[in-house]
Amino acid sequence: MSTDDVESEQAYVSALYDRLDGLRRRTATRLRGVLRHSESLPRARFERDAASADCTATLARITAAENGLCFGRLDFDGGERRYVGRMGIFDEDADYEPLLIDWRTPAARPFYAATGASRLGVRRRRHITTRRREVTGLDDDVFEFAELAELAELGAADELVGEPALFATLNAARTGRMSDIVETIQAEQDRIIRSDQRGILVVQGGPGTGKTVVALHRAAYLLYTHRDRLARSGVLVVGPHPTFLRYIENVLPSLGETSVVSATVEALYPAATADRSDEPALAELKGRAVLADVLAAAVRDRQRLPRGQTLEIHTEERLLMLERSTCARARALARESGELHNQARAIFVRAVIEALARQVADGYAAETITAQVLEADPEALDLLAPAGFGGTSLLDDDDLAQLRRELRADPAVRTALDELWPVLSPEQLVAELYADPGTLASAAPELTAAERRLLHRPLAEDRANPDDAWLRDLRDATAGAAASPDPDPDP
Repeated sequence: MSTDDVESEQAYVSALYDRLDGLRRRTATRLRGVLRHSESLPRARFERDAASADCTATLARITAAENGLCFGRLDFDGGERRYVGRMGIFDEDADYEPLLIDWRTPAARPFYAATGASRLGVRRRRHITTRRREVTGLDDDVFEFAELAELAELGAADELVGEPALFATLNAARTGRMSDIVETIQAEQDRIIRSDQRGILVVQGGPGTGKTVVALHRAAYLLYTHRDRLARSGVLVVGPHPTFLRYIENVLPSLGETSVVSATVEALYPAATADRSDEPALAELKGRAVLADVLAAAVRDRQRLPRGQTLEIHTEERLLMLERSTCARARALARESGELHNQARAIFVRAVIEALARQVADGYAAETITAQVLEADPEALDLLAPAGFGGTSLLDDDDLAQLRRELRADPAVRTALDELWPVLSPEQLVAELYADPGTLASAAPELTAAERRLLHRPLAEDRANPDDAWLRDLRDATAGAAASPDPDPDP
């Protein structure tokens, strides 16, 4: 690469850093001004805190972009030129024309996706290597045929270098920390990083193939693309152990994302202390994917029906008869909702309470009509047949709502509901599953008797175990987070 090219790019990169320094000064000045104000009104304090958080986040992104601010340039067929870097910088004096585009924007995608077979309108892709604020190297990938031929005639073979930035990264000395790959993302990796946000995305590959770093770049991309929604819910990175988290801790901050929380699975359960390890055969068994199906079956087993055709519920005021068919309909309704077990319980409870409330209302109607008929004619017992008042309700909507609330609060009804559809916690589910050979056999028919004996452990011996951590982490697919005993109070 010629000296003139290096000097030209150095001038442009230096101008970008000047803009970055100006943005840093303005943001720092604004932050100081915000922090000087002592507000008393709640709304004013809220606005001050929001402005402070915004300034702090901007300064963090500026700091993260300091090294390797600009690392690429795209030259298009029509003469357009785009510089690609770690953050977006705009010319405030020229209608906010982009001076540097963020690598996560759609406009930057050709830098990663353009190939000789699919140029995407790109004539030349330039990799700009910097050390601190100094341009130390330029390497071009030329895609336009006429320019390739011209370079070949001039003997400029060093212009056709392929992927030097990637090779330089691969040959770089290791530091004991994972680094970002924003400058060297390959087309296949870019497709994963920019995939549509549609549920779970699984990145598979052998050891050392870049699964983790691609996943982290995808997190940075999603935070950029869907920041409004993800910023409200938060992003959590879960690692297998603290050493792993220390290894990857620099990647997201280097990409300007400093709000992501990292934790090990054990840290998600601060009350549990892992103090033992399983023998290899048991650890291997717990690591099988089939145990996810076992847990799901164990949850379904806890969604019970009455043993007989009718469950008697003895309340203080009356005897209620809960039909097995009623429970079956309520269970089917809850399962069809697609909600997790603890959340679906509210649907099951609502359906059962409604059936019991109608039963009580029909009882009121029967008692009232019986009293009225006997008062008018004590001999008219034939008028008291069920057909004489079936379907009649003497309670209005407010009365029924009050009745539903009373039924929900009744200890006998609550006991019956807890037996039919209990609130579960992951720890409770796993402990009881392992402790009861019958429950384990029902939930795990795919496992052999010997494998089930490996999993069995009495409740008295149940303790936290690192090899059980993944089972607890499946709570979202099975039991769900523990809920209150009555997750759907009647309004």
